Amino acid sequence: MRRLRLRLPLTTRGRRRAVQALMAGCVLALAPPTWMHTVADGRVRTVADVPTQDVAVVFGAGLWKGRPTPYLAHRLDAAAELYRAGKVKVVLVTGDNSRAEYDEPDAMRTYLTKRGVPDGRIVSDYAGFDTWDSCVRAKKIFGVDRAVLVTQGFHIRRALALCGAAGVESYGVGVAEPHDVTWYYGGTREMLAAGKAALDATLRPDPRFLGERERGVPEALASAG
Repeated sequence: MRRLRLRLPLTTRGRRRAVQALMAGCVLALAPPTWMHTVADGRVRTVADVPTQDVAVVFGAGLWKGRPTPYLAHRLDAAAELYRAGKVKVVLVTGDNSRAEYDEPDAMRTYLTKRGVPDGRIVSDYAGFDTWDSCVRAKKIFGVDRAVLVTQGFHIRRALALCGAAGVESYGVGVAEPHDVTWYYGGTREMLAAGKAALDATLRPDPRFLGERERGVPEALASAG
């Protein structure tokens, strides 16, 4: 069997160019994650020490047989804890409802009400198809200027960076998880998603669905006094 061999440039100039190309590729690959960590520096907190804000934003993380997956349930547990601690007055749940049989926001609402968050203090965004869409819609559709973002630790920096780019000043609560297969998958996915996040923050595309301005958050805050 013939062996395939990687041919390196034979000349000094060729080797130098190959090394420079490799270094440039590494810099480009590391730039988006570095940007996210820089933007989020000092803004990742716990439920106990996060600054009080009017609104918590909880990002969807999938359903299983119509109910929140464990990771989404843990996000919602943290949001309920924030509400009970008086850290937030309103919870904005943002997720996917692109088809009738799949409704993340309503499942999130049901979960929260069972854990003591009044239905009137929960606002649903049914077109939060990804993190960028959720952040832009929180700002443009629901009028959220400041918020506590709630998601897993491996996702929180991207959420903070994108919401900051969308105009939402925020702190984040990163929910801790066991380092299982799902955690490693999420961490790997974040490395790949960093590039898209940097493009979204730079190009600032409109969400997949924008729609009209909604009064849900201001009305919920008014009812909260």
